[in-house]
Amino acid sequence: MFFLPLSDDNSVLRPAFIVWVIIAACAVVFLWQFSLTPEAREQASIAFGMIPAHVFGNAALPRHLELLPAWATLFSYMFLHGGWMHLIGNMWFLRIFGDNVEDAMGRTRFTIFYVVAGVVAAVAQSAINPMSHVPMIGASGAIAGVLGAYIVLYPRANVRILMFFFFFIRIINVPAVFVLGAWFLLQLISAERSVGSDAGVAFWAHVGGFLCGCFLLPLFKRGNVPLFGEARSRAFAVSGPGIRGAGRIPNVIPPGEDRRADSPWSRRSW
Repeated sequence: MFFLPLSDDNSVLRPAFIVWVIIAACAVVFLWQFSLTPEAREQASIAFGMIPAHVFGNAALPRHLELLPAWATLFSYMFLHGGWMHLIGNMWFLRIFGDNVEDAMGRTRFTIFYVVAGVVAAVAQSAINPMSHVPMIGASGAIAGVLGAYIVLYPRANVRILMFFFFFIRIINVPAVFVLGAWFLLQLISAERSVGSDAGVAFWAHVGGFLCGCFLLPLFKRGNVPLFGEARSRAFAVSGPGIRGAGRIPNVIPPGEDRRADSPWSRRSW
């Protein structure tokens, strides 16, 4: 059993701009990746992906792949993706939840917040295994920060989800605190299970990015934007003697997907 968020019921005062710039930038970079040969694509992941051992000075890249200083890959890795579904999954979550966070912060502060969350996510994953030679690519760490900010801003906002349970398919309304809380719990459990193994998804980056978003949100939001906004979700609407709700959250499709290769420099996507 799992579900896919489709939209939320949060209106915005100002149209999202930075969110769409990020989506466009990631799409353009992916089209460039897609135009490369498989070998060149793998080399691009090594050159521009974030490799913990390289960042911490424990390993050096082949000379012809040292295109950026090691510290710069903490930023460049966020714009690379391992496949169409990896890209679409990340951008889908950013589209749904990012516009409200950008609206609550303003364009400049949202841009800084997004980059900081992505860097913190990379550092969180690297801290688990600083000797890793596996390149990490993808925007999920930064987007996890956006999700963390959203759950603090609008925990009771309505999220429409498409739920699958065998042959049962239904669109239902679920409070954001349950949708994003379940997603975070799934990432935390997966991260704990991934310790000591070479998991294809950087779960600790998701955890680190999400917590970063939660804690940094008060510093980045506009002064007139309250925390824990008023309930607007139809999932809380009272109907008759009970409450019309969504019930238990079974599982969540996380942003991004697992992409791995067999080389010692295999990329980890998120």
